[in-house]
Amino acid sequence: MIDYQSKAEVRVLPDGAAIANRCAQKFVEIAAAAVREKGSFDVALAGGSTPKLLYGLLVDDPALRSLVLWDKMHVFFGDERHVKPDHPDSNFRMATEAMISKSPLKPEQVTRIKGEYPVAEDAAKEYDQYLRTHYKLAEGQFPRFDLVLLGMGSEGHTPSLFPGTKALRETRRIAVHNWVGKVLMDRITLTAPAVNNAANVIFMVTGADKAPALTAVLERFYEPDQLPAQLIQPTNGSLLWLVDTAAGNLLTRAIRE
Repeated sequence: MIDYQSKAEVRVLPDGAAIANRCAQKFVEIAAAAVREKGSFDVALAGGSTPKLLYGLLVDDPALRSLVLWDKMHVFFGDERHVKPDHPDSNFRMATEAMISKSPLKPEQVTRIKGEYPVAEDAAKEYDQYLRTHYKLAEGQFPRFDLVLLGMGSEGHTPSLFPGTKALRETRRIAVHNWVGKVLMDRITLTAPAVNNAANVIFMVTGADKAPALTAVLERFYEPDQLPAQLIQPTNGSLLWLVDTAAGNLLTRAIRE
């Protein structure tokens, strides 16, 4: 059995809106602390419906918007589909429509993954190299994001680390392409070691269809090849799971609010 109790904080909230609200509070707190410490705030965004609620809150809620240190922020992405940036499945498009286009962020503060490249590996290599250059990293080192936002699929994948795929075994690269047979599509994704070097990682999980996998990830045997979300265990950072009542209804050791 695995014991996430010592490694992660797991909180069950009523619904996706409550998760978005709590995550927005954490977002503001983490950003403020990062700016105080080093003058900047680096965040890797996730795709999905609950993160979309979060992004909307940050720009549409006047109180929250005024607290976000927009001029100190640099936005990255945890993963991207092998599609053009204006495609309906693009994580960049979703984040742009929900938050980026409505915010004071300047183009140079947003680094997207070029999912439109014909060869997904070219997009992965470019993203990997950009992060290596931006953070002045040597080979084998990983960026220190202040915050990585994640979702989880009903089979336990995160961000585009799917069960049984080759990206699960990557230990040196920051980003790779990952062919996912289940959806017959290439993805470009941060690797688990890259996520695990973050200062803060927050999962947002909603829906009854996630309950079996979530319980297996948090409270059953360690089988990351089947449940890739288990790979996410920050080496020197905090790990917070925000899950709704439906997703968390089988958990036995979570904090229920």
